[in-house]
Amino acid sequence: MRPSDFGGAQPAAALIPPHGGYEHTKSFQLARLIYDLTVRFCDLYISRRSRTHDQMVQAARSGTQNIAEGSQASGTSKKTELKLTGVARASLEELKLDYQDFLRQRGLEEWPPEHPALARFKARRCATLEEVRSWVEEERRLARTNTDQQGQSPESVTVHERPCPPESTARLVANAALSLLNLCCYFLDRQLAAQATAFEQEGGFTERLHRVRRERRTGWSASAEG
Repeated sequence: MRPSDFGGAQPAAALIPPHGGYEHTKSFQLARLIYDLTVRFCDLYISRRSRTHDQMVQAARSGTQNIAEGSQASGTSKKTELKLTGVARASLEELKLDYQDFLRQRGLEEWPPEHPALARFKARRCATLEEVRSWVEEERRLARTNTDQQGQSPESVTVHERPCPPESTARLVANAALSLLNLCCYFLDRQLAAQATAFEQEGGFTERLHRVRRERRTGWSASAEG
């Protein structure tokens, strides 16, 4: 994280710059929702005796924990922040593969980004598990209602109104999770790029320590000469 992310510029000589604040980042908020969703998904659709159950939950948890830990560590080690953000990104990529495998192994479709149901899901900007559940219920209601049978041709119904075919809840939730994961990974990629640039330009704790000592020695010398 850059100092400007959390309340303005910090003097160049600050040894420990502002850090933390991960709760307010979009990446952490999405990762936490993904974690909550994955715990619920695995409890419902994957046997607790399966290694996949624990691996998916742990991968989701790793996403949130490493974002938080990296943000907190950034005050004294930009290198550690960069490393832990990378671990979070890798964990969520692993989780994406697990959701894709779940769909593929059961013969269920992984939806493209432009799928009507996903368009409706993205428009909701879900922030909680309850909001995701509400979307699932609405999609199942749309599938039961089947607007096309009410005298409207598929071509006359807009993408945001057209119901998806009858879906299992597992299929809906897995595709929603993949959509959230894609967005979270996008934000983490941007975060990693910004952290790498900051580390390259500003250095880490050792470089800051050298600057602080040098500036203090310069100040003392000026005082002595005055």
